[in-house]
Amino acid sequence: MTADGGVRLECDGPVATVTLCRPDVLNAQTPAMWRAMRAFDRDLPGDVRVVVVRGEGRAFSAGLDRSVAGATGPDSFAALSALPPAAAADHIAGFQAAFTWLHRPDLISIAAVQGHAIGAGFQLALACDLRVLADNANLAMAEVTLGLVPDLAGTKRLVDLVGYARALEICVTGRRLDAIEAQRMGLATVVVPSAELDGAVADLTAAVLAGDRNAVVEIKALLAGASGRSASEQQRAEREAQVRRLGDLAGHGE
Repeated sequence: MTADGGVRLECDGPVATVTLCRPDVLNAQTPAMWRAMRAFDRDLPGDVRVVVVRGEGRAFSAGLDRSVAGATGPDSFAALSALPPAAAADHIAGFQAAFTWLHRPDLISIAAVQGHAIGAGFQLALACDLRVLADNANLAMAEVTLGLVPDLAGTKRLVDLVGYARALEICVTGRRLDAIEAQRMGLATVVVPSAELDGAVADLTAAVLAGDRNAVVEIKALLAGASGRSASEQQRAEREAQVRRLGDLAGHGE
């Protein structure tokens, strides 16, 4: 188990669990947590296939810890705004890396969302491949209420899931979505009663693990790249992936 800065990593065979563990502040996030999460990418054992992301207590994550806005340290808004633009952008790129490693092609990431998933919390859920929502979940891209933009790699994921117009409306209004609306938009893989969240995540994890690992990796790559390919390019990618699978199954792989 690795724990640092209000977040911990636990590995059990092919399943790793990332838990935000600041329940007293509804798992509000800080740059220290993001640095710790970025390091988890390096710490994962090679046999991990599924990463579950969850929040301790009654919320997934209420977003950015507001104390960061008024702080005076190197991660504060004041410190970032004083940097040259390129240096500030590099600083933010480090924060984004805490989220984007969950896109890794060799992993399936699952967010277990209960209660608030606001701002950075919503973007953390979006960083995962799949989202299981408790029926008490509520999501919002609330950065606009602070005069900011979503900058933790969530905007493309949101557009890919719900389309440009709906994503724009969600981001510029900062309004909250309940679990049912989120499911209707395609943001939720499934919505379950809050008491059944852990069981639903365990069932989904088991279903993913039941598939051949190499086939799952190929399927994720095919689907993740589909929106950037033409129909003929996607068909070629399917053919090439299938040839690799057939060769591996026949024992022709390297």
